[in-house]
Amino acid sequence: MARDITGLPDLATEGGRVAPVRTRMPIYVDLLPPCNNACPAGENIQEWLRLVKAGQEEAAWREITRNNPFPAIHGRVCYHPCEAACNREELDGAVSIHSVERYLGDLAIEKGWTFEKPRFSSGRRVLVIGAGPSGLSAAYQLAKMGHEVEIRDSSDSPGGMMRYGIPEYRLPRNVLDAEVARLLDLGVRIVNNYTVKDLLADQAEGGFEAVFVAIGAHLSKRVDIPNRDASRIVDAVSFLRDVASGERPIIGRKVAVYGGGNTAMDAARVARRLGAEESIIVYRRTEEQMPAHAEEREGALREGVRMNWLRTISSMDSSDLTVEIMELDENGRARGTGRFEKLEADTVILALGQETDSNFLRRIPGMHFEHDVVRVDPRTLMTDVDGIFAGGDAVPSERTVTVGVGHGKRAAQQIDAWLGHRESPGRPKHDLADFDKLHLWYFGDARRSTQPELEPSERITDFDEIVGGLSDDQAHMEAARCLSCGNCFECDGCLGACPEDAVIKLGKGYRYRFDYDKCTGCATCYEQCPVHAIEMIEENR
Repeated sequence: MARDITGLPDLATEGGRVAPVRTRMPIYVDLLPPCNNACPAGENIQEWLRLVKAGQEEAAWREITRNNPFPAIHGRVCYHPCEAACNREELDGAVSIHSVERYLGDLAIEKGWTFEKPRFSSGRRVLVIGAGPSGLSAAYQLAKMGHEVEIRDSSDSPGGMMRYGIPEYRLPRNVLDAEVARLLDLGVRIVNNYTVKDLLADQAEGGFEAVFVAIGAHLSKRVDIPNRDASRIVDAVSFLRDVASGERPIIGRKVAVYGGGNTAMDAARVARRLGAEESIIVYRRTEEQMPAHAEEREGALREGVRMNWLRTISSMDSSDLTVEIMELDENGRARGTGRFEKLEADTVILALGQETDSNFLRRIPGMHFEHDVVRVDPRTLMTDVDGIFAGGDAVPSERTVTVGVGHGKRAAQQIDAWLGHRESPGRPKHDLADFDKLHLWYFGDARRSTQPELEPSERITDFDEIVGGLSDDQAHMEAARCLSCGNCFECDGCLGACPEDAVIKLGKGYRYRFDYDKCTGCATCYEQCPVHAIEMIEENR
């Protein structure tokens, strides 16, 4: 019977004996980790986790802050899409990236770590409008490049929606203040209580060569609800802003929040902390269709917030609401049924979405808008007006802190290139190291660390932070769970597996190289590499 030799090396005569002819050869590669790929701020997550694992916490913090100046903030409020992409989820649970990031951010505050000041000044001035996450991020990156940066913001204090939209139980203000203070130390100037009316005049008077517009979405969308007492209706943005500013509005015993996004969840949870015995979400679609992140919805439910799905408010009387029961049509859209029910409520909080106050931009000749946000080049973030860039909530995007920080970094890079009269080169991404590429025999079981949390009954009595941080041991253990997807971490597997001693170790931190005079192309190294840091390619003959 003939033997199937498909896939075996070709044979040739060598010195009077039959020897294999290599048809393929191994090479070391660096693939793109899925966590890095999913991070809107562009962090090199895998690298700073490696540094934490090695006990180099300050180096890890400096690696994070190359791309994101606010790890203590992001470790608390980012919805961590990196973890949704993490390959370890398929094994025993995603690496708790956000909790290690918070650990580093808190450690930096405790240790007093500061940013290194730029070694030179470019002599160029840049104006940033808005001191939210996007504006602060852009100012940070531009200042590191040596540019003189001034931020102008209409609020009393910097932070934007991080200060006036995210409640203190999620983001303590001392953490926000500590991370913003580093920017001031870096040389960024922040002018508060400044409302821009004529941007071109401000730019000319200040001698600013470029502008980055990073205004937040601080205006609530309105809806007309027939009612007898308009004072019982408040918008969620104003409500959260007032509470963040230290006010404690009287809202009564029963509160209805109209909407299904993250702002609605925050408003409902804040209402509980202000003494509302009942805090009810009224949403016109289903639980699966609501835009709020799952952890926000679950947090609200744990704190006693009730959810009324498929309901819409049609009118208000002196002490209650009339809501119409909705149903989904064949296309999954909500439609009225003509059936109504009553719902008691002392106050109604409208959380139907936000929009930016962009009137000052509409006065600029040549500025164009799309769906009430300013039009920008998707690559450069420059508007149709030369030298004016925009990002964050001011442009079409997902409205999160991390997306805003990513926009700020990208805008700073483009502004720097524009000021220098050069193109900002795009960087091609490496191939993605997805789960199917890994050989996970190497990794044992290591369950995800959990952060301590206050009990729900304790949470609603005040605005204390509800989620705690990791201990030193937990943070190091969690960082060690990283699979190093697509990148060699010097496990010595290839070194030990090679039958021809064709793998040469170059020393710690320098990885390995192949001796192709000895290599037969057997692929043993490739097959055992747990992280797909080795690829087999065709031999060039």
